Amino acid sequence: MTVDRIARLHIQLDDIEPLIWRRVEVPLTMSLKGLHDVIQAVMLFEDYHLFEFEAGGRCYDVPDPEDLYERKTFAARNVRIAALIERGIATFSYTYDFGDNWRHTITVEAVEDGNPSIEYPRFIDGERRAPPEDVGSTSGFEEFLNVMAKPRHAQHREFVRWYGGRFDPEDLSVDIIQDRVAKIARRRTLGKAGFAKSQNQQH
Repeated sequence: MTVDRIARLHIQLDDIEPLIWRRVEVPLTMSLKGLHDVIQAVMLFEDYHLFEFEAGGRCYDVPDPEDLYERKTFAARNVRIAALIERGIATFSYTYDFGDNWRHTITVEAVEDGNPSIEYPRFIDGERRAPPEDVGSTSGFEEFLNVMAKPRHAQHREFVRWYGGRFDPEDLSVDIIQDRVAKIARRRTLGKAGFAKSQNQQH
């Protein structure tokens, strides 16, 4: 059994203090679309909106045949992380939800052999909870945090109802993140096993 080579990535949400970040390990064979799925999982986003990676002067997304701007983009599912690293790209950006404009800086911290007993991708660590969907960019998130931290604030009940409960900016919900990432890893493992089986049947 071949051992996956993996990249350790540091993912940081830009323009927010204190820092919101995650560290993950992903296979080099993973596509940028796969990495999008991982970022959604570790940031607890819901994949409601469009996304785009920008790396080495090129943009990668899910191309829209009806794109009015006719921007030159490449299909994120056709580009593997290994290809970026081979081009010498050590940092690149990921933007999710062009309305709220959540820009992330992704840094390749290391490339190494994976552990054959571990299913990748996997979540390593991180700090602080990411903004909820549709909170209204960094300024909206700051207002949201301010109101949520003050039970006597006039809008507190309204915000709690909108969010669906209390919001603890320090709480990563590590168990939920690990469960979401494990589902992606399981799908990859099952997909690889199915592919290997189909190859064996052809021979």
